[in-house]
Amino acid sequence: MPLTTGKIAGARAVALAAATGLAVGCMPAAGEADRRGRADAPVAGGGPAECTGVRPPGDSPARQTRAMWIATVGNIDWPSRKGVSVERQKADYRRLLDTARALNLNAVYVQVRPNSDAFYNSPYEPWSQWITGKQGRDPGYDVLDFFVREAHARNLEFHAWFNPYRISRDPDRRKLHPKSPARRHPDWVRTYGGGLWYDPGLPQVRELVTNAVMDVVRKYDIDAVHFDDYFYPYPVAGKEFPDTATFKAHGRGLRRADWRRRNVDLLVESLSGKIHAAKPWVRFGISPFGVWRNKSDDPAGSATRALASYDDVYADTRKWIRRGWVDYVTPQLYWPIGFAVADYRVLVKWWADQVAGTRVQLTIGQAAYQVGEKGPWRNPAELSRHLSLNAGHPAVRGDVYFSAKNLVGNRLGFASRLRSEHYARPAIPPVVAGRGGRAPALPGAVRVREQGSSVRVQWRGSARAAVYAVYRVPGRGARCGPVDPRRLLVTVRGATAVTDPTARVGQTYTYYVTALDRLHYESGPALGATISVGGG
Repeated sequence: MPLTTGKIAGARAVALAAATGLAVGCMPAAGEADRRGRADAPVAGGGPAECTGVRPPGDSPARQTRAMWIATVGNIDWPSRKGVSVERQKADYRRLLDTARALNLNAVYVQVRPNSDAFYNSPYEPWSQWITGKQGRDPGYDVLDFFVREAHARNLEFHAWFNPYRISRDPDRRKLHPKSPARRHPDWVRTYGGGLWYDPGLPQVRELVTNAVMDVVRKYDIDAVHFDDYFYPYPVAGKEFPDTATFKAHGRGLRRADWRRRNVDLLVESLSGKIHAAKPWVRFGISPFGVWRNKSDDPAGSATRALASYDDVYADTRKWIRRGWVDYVTPQLYWPIGFAVADYRVLVKWWADQVAGTRVQLTIGQAAYQVGEKGPWRNPAELSRHLSLNAGHPAVRGDVYFSAKNLVGNRLGFASRLRSEHYARPAIPPVVAGRGGRAPALPGAVRVREQGSSVRVQWRGSARAAVYAVYRVPGRGARCGPVDPRRLLVTVRGATAVTDPTARVGQTYTYYVTALDRLHYESGPALGATISVGGG
């Protein structure tokens, strides 16, 4: 990820949330589900639980992943600066999540291991310096548990973002905490580009990365493991990554470039298998640099003239897609439409072609940090144009924005524009096929009542449901009518009631509720309920 600087403007998040309307007011507050009891607790007076003959909504084009990266390295997004109080840290994070909900996003990708460190009590690595200002210092609370719980309270999926090989942007190993594996195993460490890196060619390094990731998978209720584009470090002109001794010991007759790609492949393939064996519903996704290879070097490459992840950081993302080692891929297409060296239009089509016929989902990494910069980025509509172009490629299943503070800042009103032009309604993420998911049983019949100027919607829970989706149709619909994905009102996790503050007096509405599992398989609707607001 590009490193940017600057302070999160908290007041802007509040203003953006107010300007964008519905979404935050529809969801239960954090902890509300616990106060109401278990998700499968009955609602008094509920009717029959089934609408026979009504098919589940299915994986419609209306489903999208909409997410933002929350970068912690260098305090890019969180916390706002080193050493702030725990109360301020928590408030900063909640503000980012509230912005995500206000924009009708449905996921956050949060950096929890930026530099061979941890945002949790790890048996392998020290606490991250980006929390307290000093590596190894206990912040006094379980940061990752707080992260996940707050995200889930807003029904935002939590993707735990790891950097596999980066140790430090400072070349002085003595500044690391004594618990750091890089201090205890100096033979694993290489100095390159002004920083410290683990050597990906060492089996011990791949074991460390695997242990760190799997510790989180087993201990925390995350929805996905996420890697970005940092595998081997980006090349420095005239400098070779110093892995000659490792290559001689482990190269096994391969060319060095092929050997490096094999090292990365080994980690990706192995981790994929271990993650899915431990928790089949936890996905594995990678966000590579936006160009795999240029057509001038490989006929299968894109019509671009840029640095290539295959050749320069030894990441063969195309192979990972074809082998099914990843559940999703999010190429960082941080260029405008029409950019000669790497045209956004060209690259979206190229990546869409790569996932065709596979189960790998494609989302696009969007450069929110570029808005307001020179060239086409001076136009706040540039990112909106990207999403309009994506609509012509059904393989594109959503977008992820770098980074959170830029969405909060809403420079030139670009984030408000995205919401009004593309995200006016919330969205359910696409179904994750091939990982054993299935639709839960239907929820119990829906009941509605007026509550002040709002409508209270309740239903009986479904035992296997992870999330409920509430749909609202204008007028008097059939009690067993099918749901239209475009009528999605809100999604909730861990609650069996919502309040709709956007219902208007004098209008009639019919509400339906479905249940979803962790992989977004959706049940048919429960018996719907109709209400005429202000009807006496």
